[in-house]
This record gives sequence, C-alpha cells and structure tokens, in this order.
Amino acid sequence: MTDLPGRENDPNENPFAMFGNPEQMAQAMRQFADMLSAPQGSGPVNWDMAKNIARHAVVAEGDPSVMEGERRQIIDALSLADLWLNEATTLPSGVSAPQAWSRSEWIENTIPVWRKLCEPIAERMVETMGGTLGGAGLPPEAQQMAGPLMGMLKQMGGMMVGQQIGQALGTLAREVIGTTDIGLPLSDTAALLPGGIASFSEGLEVPSDEIRLYLALREAAHHRLFQHVPWLRSHLLGAVEEYAKGITVDTSALEEQIRGLDINNPQAIQEALSGGNLLKPEETERQKAALARLETMLALVEGWVATVVDRAAQGKLPSAGALAETVRRRRATGGPAELTFGTLVGLELRPRRLREAGTLWRALESARGVDGRDALWGHPDLMPTAEDLDDPDAFVRGETAWDISQLDAKPDTGSDTGSDTGPDAKPDDEGDRG
Repeated sequence: MTDLPGRENDPNENPFAMFGNPEQMAQAMRQFADMLSAPQGSGPVNWDMAKNIARHAVVAEGDPSVMEGERRQIIDALSLADLWLNEATTLPSGVSAPQAWSRSEWIENTIPVWRKLCEPIAERMVETMGGTLGGAGLPPEAQQMAGPLMGMLKQMGGMMVGQQIGQALGTLAREVIGTTDIGLPLSDTAALLPGGIASFSEGLEVPSDEIRLYLALREAAHHRLFQHVPWLRSHLLGAVEEYAKGITVDTSALEEQIRGLDINNPQAIQEALSGGNLLKPEETERQKAALARLETMLALVEGWVATVVDRAAQGKLPSAGALAETVRRRRATGGPAELTFGTLVGLELRPRRLREAGTLWRALESARGVDGRDALWGHPDLMPTAEDLDDPDAFVRGETAWDISQLDAKPDTGSDTGSDTGPDAKPDDEGDRG
C-alpha cells in the first residue's frame, strides 16, 4: 500500500496513520488482543474488572477485615438506633439484618446499583470512544484492513470506562460510612463501615460510642424511608437516569486527548482517556427538570432524616447537636465523594436546600404531629415542591387535609420521568393543597 498523502501520514495530526503499515497494525492488534484477553460480560462495561480495580484500590490503602468486636458494636448500635426511631416516626423498621462491612464488602454489595446508575453514561462513552478511536480520520483504503481492530478498540473503550468506574468506586469506598451517604439506596441492607466511622471521627472530641450510635440512627432512618415508601427508590434512581440521558461525551476533548498518541501504546491511550472531564450535560429543559426534581427530593430525604434523628436522639445523646452540624456541613458542601460521583454519572449529588427542607419537616411536625408529618410519604403528589421550600410556613398552613384515596392508585414511581407528578410538580387541583 502506498503512503497516504498529506498530514494523514503524520501521527501528530492523525493517530491512525500507522494503519497504512500492515506490520504496525498487526503489532497493534496483538497488543490489544493481549489487553482484551480478560472475559467481557454483557453490556458496555466489564463490571468484574471494575469491581476488582475498586477492591485493589481500597486494599492498597489498607482494608482490614472487620473484627468480631467491631461487628458486634455496629450491629448493637444499629439495633438500638432502630429501637429509638420507633418513638420518632410512624414508618416501621427497615433494619432486618444489620451488618458491619469492610470497604471491599461495601463495593461488593453496592455494585448492582452502581451498574444501574452508571451504564447509561458508560454506554455513551464506549460508543464515542469506539467511533473516535476507530473511525475519525481513518482513510477509506484502510477501513477494510482495520475492521477487526475496530471491534477491539470499542472493547478497549469499555475496559477503559470500567477502569475509571473501578477507580472512582475505590475512592468513594474509602470515604463512605454506610450505604446511604450519598442519599441514594445503594443496598437493601443497613450497614456501617468501621473504617468509615473512624475516618469521620478524626478530630472530633466526642465519645466513639456516641458517634457510632448517631451514625447508626442516620443509617436506620434512611432505610425506613427506602424500605417503606414504595415509590421513593424508583423516583430517585429514575431522576438520575433521566439526567444521564442528556449527558454526552465531549468528542472534541476526546480527540484532543488522543491526538498524537501512538496506537501501539495502549497504556498511553488509557492514561489520556483517564484524565480530564469528558462528560458534558446538554442544557435541555428536560434535563434541568430532572436535576431540580432530584435535588429537591434529596433535600427532602435528608431533611426528614435529620428531623427524625434529632427527635430520636433528644435527651439520649449529649453530642447529637454537634454531630448533626458536622454531618450537615459534610453533606451540604460535598467533597471528594461528590466529585467521585460526578465522574460516575455526570452530576453533583448535593441536597442544596437541606436547611430549608429541615425547617419544613420540623414545622409540619410542630403543626400536625409525627403522624401528620410522615403521612406525606404516602404518595408523591403530597410531597413539598421546590417552591414549597421557599415558603415552608405557607405549605404547612395550606395543607389542611390529604385524602390519598382520591389520588392515583398507582403513584408515579419515577420511571416515566416526563410525567407531571413528583416533588417538583404541582397537583392538577391546587385546591387540594390549599
């Protein structure tokens, strides 16, 4: 084959110039075949590989097995916390088999939910990587020869995305305390991590048993919601999925990162694709609505949990107030965990209006008692909206009565995120809400 004309021969301008050389392409195919020898499961990402990378990351930083004494302390704390919550909420217990996990066990047990959250974006990244690596700038006369390599390039893209997910989960696992830190139901099991509790406790002049019990109250309260509010789980996860539908891969940034790379050096390509932020949201009205709906519901969940935990801890945990403020700052300001989540699903997961939500729940409890406060979780149409957070007192005064029997027998679960139901949508009959 003759040399390709012009700049297409310059690897600094066209990373696919070597396809004109059969020996170079054969060498590249052998190297990629070695790299891709690991089994690839169904879907765009090799999740076994992602899980192994995450576990190796936490082990490298130290991830000792949970000792029996630590396990017993956490199980006792979760059981006692669940007992205290009976006096603070009408929702029944969501803790059936409390557990203590190492960081590796947290990864193992939360992977199914991460898979659901990450795969929509992972699929877009893999498709874009395959197209950019395998088609952009490829001369027509080389397409037939390079065909087998294109499939391997796409598979390599899946492995690269899997590596990024694994590294992100490994980072997150070193920071989490339990299964509900980010406000999403990552597991049906209520569990705390001794390592996470130890990290949280650093610099706090509070007895360790109080810290453990306070964090157990938060974990157990979250699980009451996630286990006994049937529409909440799908509503939260559905909002994340809806937002993810508007995420695209920045192809110009991707092309810039791979420009001039040697196709014979998979490691160099991998490093280039691992750096920078290739995800960019489309600022559509649908995506903005999904984000607003997610942020509002996260704030309502966190505000309710904080209210219930404060009530349960009153008179029992002297340091509850200080610990509540520590958690509030940690949750509201985000940090490495939030950035990590952003690399996984392309958005910041922050309850931006946490204080307003807490004010609303406390006002409802004061006006209507615990029963009236918790009755709102009976149907998504009863939930406060973002506008209600602006004026909690008006919401409390306006909601004189709720008749769930007049609402849909099958509430919105979040699967049809284009509907008008949910915490950011007003009911059709405003008179029902004052």
